[in-house]
Amino acid sequence: MNNSKEKPKRGKKILIIEDENELCDFIGLRLERNGFEVIAANDGVEGLNKARKEKPDLIILDLMLPRLPGEEICKQVRKDARLSEIPIIMLTAKCADADKVIGTVIGANVYMAKPFEGARLIEEINKLLR
Repeated sequence: MNNSKEKPKRGKKILIIEDENELCDFIGLRLERNGFEVIAANDGVEGLNKARKEKPDLIILDLMLPRLPGEEICKQVRKDARLSEIPIIMLTAKCADADKVIGTVIGANVYMAKPFEGARLIEEINKLLR
């Protein structure tokens, strides 16, 4: 069996922090179809609170969010001993090279620009959760 196509253990919990409702729903549906449990938050404060309460297996994080920007959420997650090892995928419209470098420096495991391919997102999630 090809390990790159291997799916992670079913039921892994993924937190989506995204303020665009349609995109959040699209990602959530795709994740559920792939066997993941989905938690969603539509602003930064709600997202950080859910990360602390739910302790997800992975976070999909937009950068431009109301109430608390994604960069700050990423920094807070990395500072919290209970959450610091959670993989983070930054999924954002900010796609300049400088943004990618900043995303990596503050702790993102993967930086993906919008628009993105749903299959690639699932592939990156599976790699991180393996």
